[in-house]
Amino acid sequence: MSSHDTPLTVTVLGTGLMGAGMARSLVAAGHRVRAWNRTTARALPLAEHGVEVVADPAEAVRGADAVLTMLLDGPAVLDVMRTAAPVLAAGTVWAQTSTVGPSSQRELAALAAEHGLLFLDSPVLGTKSVAETGKLTVTAAGPAAARPVADRVFDAIGGRTVWLDGDAADSPASALKLVLNNWVLALTVATGETLALAKGLGVDPARFFDAIEGGAMDVAYLRIKGAAILGGDFSPSFTVEGAEKDLRLIVAAGESAGVTLDAAAAGAERMRRAGELGYAGEDMAAAYFASFGPDGPPATS
Repeated sequence: MSSHDTPLTVTVLGTGLMGAGMARSLVAAGHRVRAWNRTTARALPLAEHGVEVVADPAEAVRGADAVLTMLLDGPAVLDVMRTAAPVLAAGTVWAQTSTVGPSSQRELAALAAEHGLLFLDSPVLGTKSVAETGKLTVTAAGPAAARPVADRVFDAIGGRTVWLDGDAADSPASALKLVLNNWVLALTVATGETLALAKGLGVDPARFFDAIEGGAMDVAYLRIKGAAILGGDFSPSFTVEGAEKDLRLIVAAGESAGVTLDAAAAGAERMRRAGELGYAGEDMAAAYFASFGPDGPPATS
C-alpha cells in the first residue's frame, strides 16, 4: 500500500453547516475523521457516519495528520487553536477553511508558526448542500511541504482546488474569498430588495423573471435565492448572521486598502436588521424581510 493509499487522520474543528458535510466527505474518501464542536450534541449525529466525536479540542487533534478549522470567525478559531495547537506535532498540516479575513488570518498564521505547523490559508467557497456532496471550491496558499497531505484532504472535501502563489501569512486566499463573497452577498441583497419592491408595488414576481429570462441580467443565483424567498423556504445554506459577519469583514478589508464599499456597508446593516427581526439563523435570503420591519410584508399589494 502506497502512502497515498494509507488513510489520513483528519480532525475537523467546527461542525456547523459546512463542517459537518466536510467531515462526512472525508470519511467517504476513506480517511479516519475526528470532530469537535463547541456544542457537542450538534456533532453527535456524525458518529452514525463513522466520525469520532470528541468533546475536547486538544484530544480531538492529538496525533492528527491534518486539522481543518471551520468556525464562525477569527476570534473563535484563535480561541480553539490556542488550546489545540500545543498538542500538535511540528509539521502537522493546519488548513484554515473559515472565512475570517486577511487580518485574522495573519494572526492565525503567527500562532501556527509558534508551534511549527504547516499553515494553509484555505477558505472554501460553497454552501451547505455543496459541502454535503464534497464539491466545495478550495482556495489555498501555503508551504509546498503541506501539499502531499493537503491535496488529499482538499480532494475529499472539494471538487476543485485553486492554489495561489504567496505565503499563507500574506492571506492571498482569504483576500480572494472576500472578493468572491462580496459578489455573492451583493446578489443576495439585490434579490431580496428587488422582490420586496415588487411586493410593495404590486408587481407579480413572475413578470420580473419572465422579463429577464435568457438575457444578460438573468443569473442562476438570483433564481435560487428568489425561489427561496417566494417559496418561504429559509433552511440555511448560509445564515443571515454569517452574511453580516462576512460583509463587515469585507468593509473593513476595503477600508484598510483605501477602498470605500458603500453597498457592502449597507448590506451589513440590512443583515443586522434581519437578525434583529429573528432571522439570524435562517438562510441569508431572509434578509428580504428587512425591507418591511416587524410587521412583515403587506398582506396585499
